[in-house]
Amino acid sequence: MCADTTDTTPDYRNTVFLPETEFPMRAGLPQREPEWLARWEKIGIYDRLREKEGRAPFTLHDGPPYANGHLHIGHALNKVLKDMVVRSQQMMGKDARYVPGWDCHGLPIEWKIEEQYRTKGLNKDDVDIVAFRQECRKFAEGWIDVQREEFKRLGVTGNWPDPYLTMDYHAEAVIAGEFLKFLMNGTLYQGSKPVMWSPVEKTALAEAEVEYHDHTSHTIWVRFPVVSEGDLNGVPVVIWTTTPWTIPQNRAVAFNPEIAYGLYQVGAVSDNASAQAGEKVIVADTLAASIFTSARVEEFEKLRDVTAEELGALTLAHPLRGVENANGEWDYDVPMLPGDHVTDEAGTGFVHTAPSHGDDDYQLGLKYGLPMTYNVMEDGSYRKDLPIFGGEAIINADGKEGPANVSVIKNLAWAGKLFAKGKVKHSYPHSWRSKAPLIYRNTPQWFVAIDEKLDDGMGDYGDTIRTRALKSIDELVTWTPKTGRNRLHSMIEARPDWVLSRQRAWGVPLTCFVKKGAKPTDADFLLRDPAVNARIVAAFEEEGADVWYKDGFKARVLGNDYDPEAYDQVFDVLDVWFDSGSTHAFVLRDRADGTEDGIADLYLEGTDQHRGWFHSSMLQACGTKGRAPYHGVLTHGFTLDEKGMKMSKSLGNTVAPQEVIDEYGADILRLWVAQSDYTVDLRIGKEILKGTADSYRRLRNTMRFLLGNLAGFSDAEKVAPADMPELERWVLHRLAELDHTVRKGYAKYDFQGVFQTLFTFCTVDLSAIYFDIRKDALYCDAEGSLTRRSARTVLDLLFHRLTTWLAPILVFTMEDVWLSRFPGDASSVHLEDMPETPGDWLDEPLAQKWEKIRRVRRVVTAALEVQRTAKVIGASLEAAPVVHVEDEETLKALQSVPFADICITSGISLTADPAPGEAFRLPEVPGVGVVFETADGDKCQRCWKILPDVGSHVHQGTCARCDSALG
Repeated sequence: MCADTTDTTPDYRNTVFLPETEFPMRAGLPQREPEWLARWEKIGIYDRLREKEGRAPFTLHDGPPYANGHLHIGHALNKVLKDMVVRSQQMMGKDARYVPGWDCHGLPIEWKIEEQYRTKGLNKDDVDIVAFRQECRKFAEGWIDVQREEFKRLGVTGNWPDPYLTMDYHAEAVIAGEFLKFLMNGTLYQGSKPVMWSPVEKTALAEAEVEYHDHTSHTIWVRFPVVSEGDLNGVPVVIWTTTPWTIPQNRAVAFNPEIAYGLYQVGAVSDNASAQAGEKVIVADTLAASIFTSARVEEFEKLRDVTAEELGALTLAHPLRGVENANGEWDYDVPMLPGDHVTDEAGTGFVHTAPSHGDDDYQLGLKYGLPMTYNVMEDGSYRKDLPIFGGEAIINADGKEGPANVSVIKNLAWAGKLFAKGKVKHSYPHSWRSKAPLIYRNTPQWFVAIDEKLDDGMGDYGDTIRTRALKSIDELVTWTPKTGRNRLHSMIEARPDWVLSRQRAWGVPLTCFVKKGAKPTDADFLLRDPAVNARIVAAFEEEGADVWYKDGFKARVLGNDYDPEAYDQVFDVLDVWFDSGSTHAFVLRDRADGTEDGIADLYLEGTDQHRGWFHSSMLQACGTKGRAPYHGVLTHGFTLDEKGMKMSKSLGNTVAPQEVIDEYGADILRLWVAQSDYTVDLRIGKEILKGTADSYRRLRNTMRFLLGNLAGFSDAEKVAPADMPELERWVLHRLAELDHTVRKGYAKYDFQGVFQTLFTFCTVDLSAIYFDIRKDALYCDAEGSLTRRSARTVLDLLFHRLTTWLAPILVFTMEDVWLSRFPGDASSVHLEDMPETPGDWLDEPLAQKWEKIRRVRRVVTAALEVQRTAKVIGASLEAAPVVHVEDEETLKALQSVPFADICITSGISLTADPAPGEAFRLPEVPGVGVVFETADGDKCQRCWKILPDVGSHVHQGTCARCDSALG
């Protein structure tokens, strides 16, 4: 025992190698991140990365956001995911290019300009269309500048000075050129058929622009009386519909020969019932009970079966035949027609058929030559001269229901043809822009026939657009997650022809001419001339699409080859999905930073883009390239609030990216993305962000430990792996494992898996084990000791790997970490690659040995925690426990390493003797018992270990190790 040295022991604090770093504990990201953004722009990181030679290219093609409004949290999720892909691919040795882009044409921008006109008392139709389009262009330009800065603030890398815009002159020229390819390959046609129509927006919509919401509709059961001879004459067939407004357009009633039908007689009825006691009706057997319940029929009986042969021979009267003031409008016969689309799952087993207002109806009409009707105008109202209903709106200009449905129901009731009525809440199509309900409306539109056989020399994957698309989906594209394949496949398998035309002003026009007086079915209806097409494209390249609307343009491009008076110029504009579907041509194919084959490595968007951009790009490219324009597709879910509710301004549960950045910094938003499973819908809110910030702080502390303990490290200190202690070699083994896991994870775009693996490694393997054990050697060993040098070598290896592995996720923080160690005007972690990790660092036998050591260590540390909680000891260095180990191999492993140092105790005894009853045990680690003992000796005033030799050395109050370190 040494003498009391309380007053005479020297102060050894300055002799200990405590961590030294200016890397702050508090990140201050909201204030500091803009400085790094400015620095990256100044040193031109994106361009410098392009200068690295000999790299395989990797191109993520940006699905263009719409240039209209500030970013929402879904935008942030999307762009951060893209950035993680690009950065990780770059740091794994690729030349990862990213050209951001914007969708600039279309209805929302047009609406905004129209709103401005209305507030000024102006009428859009009174304004020169080119001037109007110029205002739309200017509006889009303003929002592009705003969104560009908001995207950059998220830390997203890319070619921001030179993005692609669908309204650039070259883009408009290529879009027109791609459209003209469909003109020339014979798939473009004008058809008069029902399409999804927005009465509010007064234009056709594609499937991609339609979303489904709950909607309450009128339901009616209507009598169609039999007018053919036989015992059923005068008996009504009863139909059911949720669109009463379509009854004036009825041209047939469909039945299914596989369904059983019957003749029923009504018995007693309730008060206010439209059904009449004693009347007979024909309905499907399986639906009879529900029909009569809806009609308030209390009693009914089936009189006999009605066969399919009987039904097919019947002729019906339109339910409005002979009504007053109809002027004979509906005095025509209605045939009964067989149709496979008819089911007995709901309704009556009969389907009222209006070929102008439904796809099944239209197809049945084509098959049996039913006439089309043109009763509904572009604003969703009946034509003015339609008897009884003329001018009545189905959908008003504000998106609310008009009077047409109720008017039809009342007139059916007055005519005695209303069997029953009600209301039903069901999923109904709405415009995803105006959110207003849609109708099916027959109107002349321009279509691409996706089942037309093509003879274009690009038939490797089929000879129609549909077959090429389906084969591309199955054979050419990798889907992340794999469910994306099924979603797009089923959509394309069942989709109708592509509606290309829109009746608006702001977009790329359908650059074609039709022969006056010719029918759409005539061979010369469309002008197909490569020379004319070339002149159109050249004019667009020079002057933009506005030139199409300038006086004299028709004569200019038709030249001397054709009489301008013989042709009409088409002024519909292209569906904006055709614009964005063509981006592979003017971005991937035409730009210097595109791809050699015009095909992207990856398209990445939300799941809604299976019906949007993924879909339109697939159709467009299959028509012009013969295959999909992408090798891979990644889809992510939508953002929800913390309770799993859809975000809504009215609910007040939205999370704006800028608010998160202002409070936490963009890296916390990026970390939220990395910690989430993006393949499903993602939740975000205050509590979730607090948890994300806590994970960030723990990770930041890991990096701060590395920096603090690498101060002054140089190559001269480095130790070869073969000369390192086992603990260091175990860490190298873990690094080799992680290198494989991280690269594989990034290659599969599994950012959640990558981050969780690295976070667990940092908080468990490093902070809780390796750092905890090695603090003593790092702080107190002699500067040149093998253990300390080995530890610092490993810290250096950890530093280079963790900073580059995490840089794609935490772009700002890892730059901060890197510059804290390697300052310099041209320095950046984002110019680095992930270091190659030697395969011989893997040492499975060593890993298995250390797994046993760690298991026993857990028992020891748990036993000491019991004593610390009971205040028997204050720190683990006050202990020197006895560890009883039954397994001989495990005991040998413990004896071969400095196990006291590993357990952070001043001493430890290892024995194969059976553990006494009072020994501490952990059920999950059988065969190990720990008996607590206090350490014998005095506390070293330098390292705080309690050892018997303290006080017996030259330097007062030190142990042998510290005495030697002091020299």
